[in-house]
Amino acid sequence: MNHITIEAKGLTKKFGDKTVVNKIDLEIYKGECFGLLGPNGAGKSTTLRMMYGISHIQQGELFVLGMNAKTHARDVKTRIGVVPQNDGLDVDFSVLDNLLVYASYFQINFGTALERARHLLRIMKLDDVWQSPVEQLSGGMKRRLTIARSMINQPDLLFLDEPTTGLDPQARAFIWDLLRKFKADEKTLVLTTHYMEEAEQLCDRIGIMDRGSIIALGTPAELILRHAGKQVLEIGLKPEDIPYFSRKLTQDQYEFLPLENKIMLFLKDTNKPEKIMNIIPSQEIVFRPASLNDVFLRLAGYDLKD
Repeated sequence: MNHITIEAKGLTKKFGDKTVVNKIDLEIYKGECFGLLGPNGAGKSTTLRMMYGISHIQQGELFVLGMNAKTHARDVKTRIGVVPQNDGLDVDFSVLDNLLVYASYFQINFGTALERARHLLRIMKLDDVWQSPVEQLSGGMKRRLTIARSMINQPDLLFLDEPTTGLDPQARAFIWDLLRKFKADEKTLVLTTHYMEEAEQLCDRIGIMDRGSIIALGTPAELILRHAGKQVLEIGLKPEDIPYFSRKLTQDQYEFLPLENKIMLFLKDTNKPEKIMNIIPSQEIVFRPASLNDVFLRLAGYDLKD
């Protein structure tokens, strides 16, 4: 039986007349990595902020680690770690002191805090710069220090809001490995990301949000099969020709997504690519396995959203 780490019922958040999080029902289980995906403005970060206790819960119920997040917010915060979008490191302190000062917020005694900090700096490959001012660190180093800071209290639950945005592929892969090791200790991860590859690599289950609601929920494989099928056919076209061929595909009841300069077709087992290529003549054709990125585009839409 799965142990529930986070349980939300009717979770709602409004800013003025705008509903940012709309009656979310969600269960996140111990030992899993749960990804919350969606376009900008979908409500992901607001949902996370309610879960880790810095945004007021207006409506609904939220339990985190078995505690009511409304009435036991302080107790919840002692058992979680948070990696926000912005590092928020203190530039007045050295690398080591950033960890020690943060540990003091949890009333961790100095000896224990120093031992944990040194251990985390070794894991994060920051032990050579422990005396350096934060401003001298690269972007990847700052991100690793922020993750180390989130682990100083040895949390059972770790929230990560776009943890690898702006990092190069090598730094991103390093952080992925760190997070896998954290999860291997039966810890729970909740993350938001705009990198679909990251979500496929790390997440056991994914919830896709749009306009404050969760519009799809499942494992990456389930979501891909359910919403994009097994194969995708990309056909490059001139933008002015896309409406004409879209009408033809609609008449023949194909599942497709028109983009700026191509059409993406989500093929069922009964669809024959050769027949479609006869309908739409093009020299730019890609036939490939479906991916989570296809699911995201299909469900959350292609148009940019603020």
